[in-house]
Amino acid sequence: MNLDMRTYRDDNDIWRIREFLREVYLANDRREHSWHVARFDYWRWHTVANCGQTLDNLFLWETRGGEIAALLTTEGGGDGFLNVHPEARTASLEDEMVSVAEKHLAVPCTGGPSLVIPAREGDALREGVLAARGYKRLEHCEDQRRLDLTGQLPEGPVPAGYVVRALGGPEELPARSWASWRSFHPDDPDEAYEGWDWYLNIQRAPLYRRDLDIVAIAPNGDVAAFCTMWYDDVTRSGYFAPVGTAPEHQGRGLGKAVMAEAVRRLAAMGAVTMHIGGYDPIPKRLYASIGGPDLVRSISWHRYLPEG
Repeated sequence: MNLDMRTYRDDNDIWRIREFLREVYLANDRREHSWHVARFDYWRWHTVANCGQTLDNLFLWETRGGEIAALLTTEGGGDGFLNVHPEARTASLEDEMVSVAEKHLAVPCTGGPSLVIPAREGDALREGVLAARGYKRLEHCEDQRRLDLTGQLPEGPVPAGYVVRALGGPEELPARSWASWRSFHPDDPDEAYEGWDWYLNIQRAPLYRRDLDIVAIAPNGDVAAFCTMWYDDVTRSGYFAPVGTAPEHQGRGLGKAVMAEAVRRLAAMGAVTMHIGGYDPIPKRLYASIGGPDLVRSISWHRYLPEG
């Protein structure tokens, strides 16, 4: 298959990429062999809009007829994600994609320019490409869990005194943003907090639904925990990002309570699958209690590149 590589051009590419990721997801039997469209939405409307990432870090491989066959993405920390249609997968294409990632996505590091490329555990083709280019397999991995929503759904009892519900109107965005800051920056000083208006970009994402943006309200009225579920009704699949609990409310089962509520709502909308992934041990345990035993590990492969 003859493919031409190019960089991101304009907003039309965003909508073509979203359709491509849906097609790849379905072609891969509803598994995360590439980014879920919700992961792309979160990147575009949060990582780019709020965190300084650039759309210039999108690289597309197209057929002579103009159809996307492969896509290179990044979350911005010296990483590259290879999203390839299964009908287009070859070792030579993936080798070319890794080469482009090395040129454009590596970040400076003490040992030289650093790049991480994930490979699904047992993916002999990609593991072979990475090993041949000098990458080393790390212990660091993402546990990707998939839940069949046509079966038994997880339970998450709500602790006494708390209320689990959908996020309220604009007046509740400051509290929701503050809970997020405290969950993900527990050791940072309060004065480093940069405000709440970034959340307006989250709500502009095509797949965002406020009725799937779930919060746990503490007895004093604070947002104690939260999770955002993204529902793609084209593929009838859901995707969690993010999930968090403010430090003083941790250890009470609130994370599971908000997630279980989101899953129940998602199933009622007609979704058939739900996905959640995590890297760190504590979130992994929580996600295992929600996502069940259907697990695939995405292993990080790392290389320090030659200088110059």
